[in-house]
Amino acid sequence: MSASWGWIYLVASGVIDVTWALTMKKAQGFANPVWTAASLVLLAAFVYLLTKALQVLPVGTAYAVWTGIGAAGTVLAGIFFFAEPVSANRLMWIAVIVIGIAGLNLSST
Repeated sequence: MSASWGWIYLVASGVIDVTWALTMKKAQGFANPVWTAASLVLLAAFVYLLTKALQVLPVGTAYAVWTGIGAAGTVLAGIFFFAEPVSANRLMWIAVIVIGIAGLNLSST
């Protein structure tokens, strides 16, 4: 597998991680069986894709990028789907995470 595919798997895993976090919120502490089942499927999916990405990408870079995608994406999803607070300050720190992700991507080639 090429490094390009590793990055594709990594980004897909990060996006699925965000979706997983949303299903965990909807599962209400595992009280809702449908959302709980969805969260378990998504958990397996993102771990599988992260594992595939780690076959060709450095673990430090991959994990930092993956957590950054998850963190920034989950904050944005919380704003859009759960009316969580939005401010210029929060958006600025999300931008810092995104810049860090881009920097790690550029410096790994």
